[in-house]
Amino acid sequence: MMLLDELNKRMLTADGAMGTLLYSYGIEYCNEELNIQRPEVIEKIHRDYIAAGADIIQTNTYGANAHKLARYGLEDQVESINKAAMAIARKAAKDSGQFVLGTIGGIRGIRKSDATLDEIVAMVDQQAQHLLSGDPDGLLLETYYDFEELAATVTHLKKLTDAPLIAQLSMHEPGILQNGMNLNEGLKRLDALGAEIVGVNCRLGPHHTIQAFEGVELPEKAFLSAYPNASLLDIEDGRIVYESEADYFGRAALLLREEGVRLIGGCCGTTPKHIEAVKKRIGHLQPITEKKVEEKKPIVIREAEALKDKPLHEKAKTERTIIVELDTPRHLEIDKFLEGSKALDAEGIDAITMADNSLASPRISNMAMGSILKHQQDVRPLAHITCRDRNLIGLQSHLMGLDALGIHDILAVTGDPTKVGDFPGATSVYDVSSLELIQLIKKLNEGISFSGKPLRKKANFSVAAAFNPNVRVVERAVARLEKKIEAGADYFISQPVYTKEKIIEIHEATKHLETPIFLGVMPLTSIRSADFLHNEVPGIKLSEEALDRMRACGDDKEQATAEGIQIAKELIDTAAQLFHGIYLITPFVRYDMTVELIRYIRQLDLEKASDRAYA
Repeated sequence: MMLLDELNKRMLTADGAMGTLLYSYGIEYCNEELNIQRPEVIEKIHRDYIAAGADIIQTNTYGANAHKLARYGLEDQVESINKAAMAIARKAAKDSGQFVLGTIGGIRGIRKSDATLDEIVAMVDQQAQHLLSGDPDGLLLETYYDFEELAATVTHLKKLTDAPLIAQLSMHEPGILQNGMNLNEGLKRLDALGAEIVGVNCRLGPHHTIQAFEGVELPEKAFLSAYPNASLLDIEDGRIVYESEADYFGRAALLLREEGVRLIGGCCGTTPKHIEAVKKRIGHLQPITEKKVEEKKPIVIREAEALKDKPLHEKAKTERTIIVELDTPRHLEIDKFLEGSKALDAEGIDAITMADNSLASPRISNMAMGSILKHQQDVRPLAHITCRDRNLIGLQSHLMGLDALGIHDILAVTGDPTKVGDFPGATSVYDVSSLELIQLIKKLNEGISFSGKPLRKKANFSVAAAFNPNVRVVERAVARLEKKIEAGADYFISQPVYTKEKIIEIHEATKHLETPIFLGVMPLTSIRSADFLHNEVPGIKLSEEALDRMRACGDDKEQATAEGIQIAKELIDTAAQLFHGIYLITPFVRYDMTVELIRYIRQLDLEKASDRAYA
């Protein structure tokens, strides 16, 4: 009896969640390790689903790859865990003849950096080899949010085995994949790649799963599958629960059948009772063989409004462009900040850039101050966004708010960890790194949500990325720049540099890049602040010459200020020759120092223009 032959003739019921039942038993560690440590527990769950009427059971191997097992220090037990899982499932199904699927789970979520495709394929190959040694009736690929990952996995497995592949995507939004592709197109592509059964599982409950399938045509060759969650999850007394009656789940199975689904199981929150209800409703029915999908009117994504000013990265490719960092206050008095912004704007700078709680210390929101700059002073704001303080929900909401305010210049940074700041007990979020954040912002520029949902209008963010050249091997830092360019970075803003030699080295290492770089210059104010920057602030290193010159000023504040400005001017002499973009960092809201440096840069440019005219 072959799985595909049976699906060709009748509806099949799969099992439900494994993790939900283990969780209900109070087991909250590595589920897959139980294949070795507590095989009787796993076998009992298989038998409970068989008793409920499941025609198909799957191995307890969703996370049994080297990447996920490494969280528990079990990456060297991939073989033993997967082989044990196959043996347990085969033993449970031996007397009743259920089909047994070897399960392989997706690795990537939003973060593509979790693993490269080559690494994923290698881990899939390793896990699949051990599952296939137990002669499964097919391989179940489940909970894949990243379409690229699932496509690569199916492609590789088709070369490795003739066993049927069940390829299941997961969605954040009904009918839309994480990359913005609609579900129908995604399933068609999996069908074309050779997956014998294609469908969805996890994240969504029955209602939204049915809704997603309303737009899905019957595949050309493959069959359709669906493993919905029991419902949307809830938290009750600190524990995850799913509010769903088993009979409701069974009735939903009938509606899934009407959408052409032939294989129906359950994911998170489902139990043997849910599967029993499914079997009762569909076990005696034949699958449908024809389906008409009503063409839905596509959601129109409006173009972004035209920008008032030329994007900074476009300007910096051909002409002098100056951006100035001015820290927002750590207190509630904003008068000096606004005074400084007016003085800087009067010098004709291109933008004022504001950090996002730098060094993990709270300041007035740069979104709020940016709005004041833009709408009250007509000053162009450039807002930094860190990955530290907001989860994905907060990041997207924040970016949508910036778009609504007309703030389109962004610097995406990972952010200093909270333990270095004023609240070391606070939590660092880091749902994504700066690399993924750049990619997600670029999705918004296409009018697509982080979850893949259309946003009805395109944003038009110009995205900068951070560049720390103060490392021993600049080429390694440049290699990271190239990755950020691939992710979509429009330009780079560097950490402050304190030697002419380093500026020249940066130019030589980056001159092959077309992406502009704003070279960072920050005037020193005292030996005390210089020592702090050199020894405690990540990414900043001063030269011994600069430290000695500041040390020679002693406690004379005026002399220290003058010397700090002179050092900065000497650096600008070199930077202005090699880079169109200059990034001036204002120390301690000492905007008077920055004003002097801006005027110095303008004078250099006038002298250069005069020399060209004379020549």
